[in-house]
Amino acid sequence: MPASPYTDLDRPPLSSRGLERALVTPSSLWTKIDIRAETGSTNADAAAAALRGEPEGLVVVAEQQTAGRGRRDRQWTSPPRAGLTLSVLLRPGVADPERGWPAAPTGVYGWLPLMTGVALVEAVRRVAEVEAALKWPNDLLADERKCAGILAEVSGDAVVVGIGLNVTTRAEELPETNGLPATSLRLAGAAATDRDPILRALLRGIAGWYGGWREAGGDAELSGLLGAYRRECATIGRRVRALLPGGGEITGEAADVDNNGQLVIRSADGGEHRVSAGDVLHVR
Repeated sequence: MPASPYTDLDRPPLSSRGLERALVTPSSLWTKIDIRAETGSTNADAAAAALRGEPEGLVVVAEQQTAGRGRRDRQWTSPPRAGLTLSVLLRPGVADPERGWPAAPTGVYGWLPLMTGVALVEAVRRVAEVEAALKWPNDLLADERKCAGILAEVSGDAVVVGIGLNVTTRAEELPETNGLPATSLRLAGAAATDRDPILRALLRGIAGWYGGWREAGGDAELSGLLGAYRRECATIGRRVRALLPGGGEITGEAADVDNNGQLVIRSADGGEHRVSAGDVLHVR
């Protein structure tokens, strides 16, 4: 028997043919599953495709990403085939009369990474059987450790949403962090770590939530997205410290997530502050 070209037999490659057969159908959101052995950044690849006129529904997946970025330009690294690294191309501002989707206003685009977080936590819980939760705005937590991150970027009239999920990453392979310690589904005790069904569940979940959100004109409450996010968000009810982009800071209780996806923090003096961007730390 010839030797396997893969040194880690528990990390088989994804099959583009199988994924396209399952996910690219006439009624599906997804139009193309582009799996690459290696790339610098799936977000950069999908953004470039958007500028070339690629239609909504492209999915770029990398078996290894060499220049991945998270929020605030943090690096996101993972060994080959140890996780799911992908980006999806969406055009929420383009009306789709055939589906009955009006154009969504740009002011609601901030819900796209939160929506992806909801789809991700549902997929991880269903397929891997890991009790995961979301840290506002869109980090996936398992055992109070970061297991995945999501980054959305605008490219022309498109939005590219990138996801990086640690699946079989071992403890010694996890990157050093200056925030939450990292983990993987395997380290969190996952019942299954096959990336194929996790990816299928994630993309089907994104498509389902996105379709409902588009039908509602981007209204997170009307589409049920706001309620789902609140249920999955472990930040609500916690004492937090928010580090704001301008250098300021707010400490208090995370009381809610509002209709705009902003975190509502109630400070000790009873005042309420709405945070739309920044690093939020859970305070024990």
